[in-house]
Amino acid sequence: MSGFQLNRRRFLTGAAATGSSLLLAGCDQFDFLSARDNQVRDIVEMANTLTYKVQRQLIGTQALAREFSSSEIRQGQRANGSTDPTTPEYLAMKANNFADYKLQIIGMVEQPLSFSLDELRNMPAKSQITRHDCVEGWSCIAKWTGTPLGPLLDMARVKPTARFAVYHCMDNIQKSLSGDIIYYESSDLIDAYHPQSILSYGLNDQVLPVANGAPIRLRIERALGYKQPKYLHTIELVDDLTPFGKGHGGYWEDNGYDWYGGI
Repeated sequence: MSGFQLNRRRFLTGAAATGSSLLLAGCDQFDFLSARDNQVRDIVEMANTLTYKVQRQLIGTQALAREFSSSEIRQGQRANGSTDPTTPEYLAMKANNFADYKLQIIGMVEQPLSFSLDELRNMPAKSQITRHDCVEGWSCIAKWTGTPLGPLLDMARVKPTARFAVYHCMDNIQKSLSGDIIYYESSDLIDAYHPQSILSYGLNDQVLPVANGAPIRLRIERALGYKQPKYLHTIELVDDLTPFGKGHGGYWEDNGYDWYGGI
């Protein structure tokens, strides 16, 4: 099993990191990565779908990501992507030490919910020392502490027709002529309910730093780094991903990355 997962990670790391760097360099032979009507892109997406289904069958829905000992934490968690959001909403919350922060659970639920940061911190907590694997090719072991997501979804009573959780964030990952592009991600409900999926507010026994996603970062430990959304403010339960962003399930997925992102 470990060989299967390692090979997949090597493929995703090499293909996505190389592809994204060439796109930034303006190499038009790799335009298929962002052209959704390209036949080569269609083949890649079919392969991703097959890999997703195969992994679900091989490793099951509750298989755990490897956890490590504290002695294996040898450096601070590397910050990547957005590290200091500049949206007015986020700047105001940061200035007030996130006292006004609320995490909302909305969408296809029987009971929409809202939690303050203090309320999340006062719930039963889980700590796990796991390895963060970035699609760029680096890894980092760190200790994450937070509230398991599954019990909160149970409290909201997710409707049977819901298929996905969409994670809305506060970081402006990109600026465009029409304004800020705000980061978002999504997962299926298997990953949302996974016992290692936590709403993390602590990192290496300290308060989660802004650079790593404060006040709340979702950890989906069986997925690559871009599936771990930072600056999370709303979880929306839905049956269709097409209304969000460009319709492919996340900011990076809208730019050619694999939706599942599993390892």
